[in-house]
Amino acid sequence: MILLVEDNQDDELLTLRALNKHHISSAIVVARNGVEALDYLFGGGPRFAGAATAGVQLVLLDLNLPLLSGVEVLKRIRADERTRFVPVIVLTSSREDQDILDCYASGANAYVRKPVDFREFCEMASTIGRFWVSLNERVLP
Repeated sequence: MILLVEDNQDDELLTLRALNKHHISSAIVVARNGVEALDYLFGGGPRFAGAATAGVQLVLLDLNLPLLSGVEVLKRIRADERTRFVPVIVLTSSREDQDILDCYASGANAYVRKPVDFREFCEMASTIGRFWVSLNERVLP
């Protein structure tokens, strides 16, 4: 199970297409803001009431989100025993050094800039999917 946290519909569709193109077989749930992401992970809110799941293998997290920033979502993921070991990859267009530092200081496993070119985007998504979903050994809660 992959949780994609992305507020930009074009980037959401591009990510889903890229993952599907490379046969990343995990189910993908999309949260469109930081609050929805936490609702999904911890089973709250109107959209994901009761949906708390330990089955999330990977969180692909946009940095600039409405309602709650990606860094704040990351901090809350790391603060909870149920999710503190779930790999979180920050996918963003930001090139700001401070953003990179904030993400790693908050517990990001990786910080990846979104490529503009579709072919490069597909390759990036494939690499992330192959490593984090297929190869990486995770800690089970």
